[in-house]
Amino acid sequence: MGVITDQLEVSCALPAAKMFKGFVLEADDIFPKVMPQAIKSAELIEGDGGPGSIRKVNIVAGDKPAYLKQKVDALDKESFAFSYTIFEGEILDNKFEKICHESKWESSPNGGSIFKSTAKFYTLPGFEGAENFISNEKQRAIALIKAVEAHLQAN
Repeated sequence: MGVITDQLEVSCALPAAKMFKGFVLEADDIFPKVMPQAIKSAELIEGDGGPGSIRKVNIVAGDKPAYLKQKVDALDKESFAFSYTIFEGEILDNKFEKICHESKWESSPNGGSIFKSTAKFYTLPGFEGAENFISNEKQRAIALIKAVEAHLQAN
């Protein structure tokens, strides 16, 4: 098993507190609204949303329904930090053992915010093409962040 680490930074016009609330705390409601072509639904299936909680996200993978499960590793509402591990679902099939995300919203000097994320992809032996997969996932993450931002600006 190998580990590939990737980082992402995205600037947003809205303050860190508002983006964190929409992107993390209200994600189950907002994500399916802003990206219905990719996310059908999301729900907490265990816990209260804090560390140890399990969330199931029903996604669209090609022309068939799919899902992923993620465990909340850390949630810090004061510093706008959130960490989780994807441990089950089609996104992992024959590619990864797990995918761990650590993210944080930081204030920017212009009154907006910067989303900073580090993802660790734990690849399974024999999986080729991780870099292409990660690049595609990064583009989807940017699109989701911008879609949430636009939704929050409009509402």
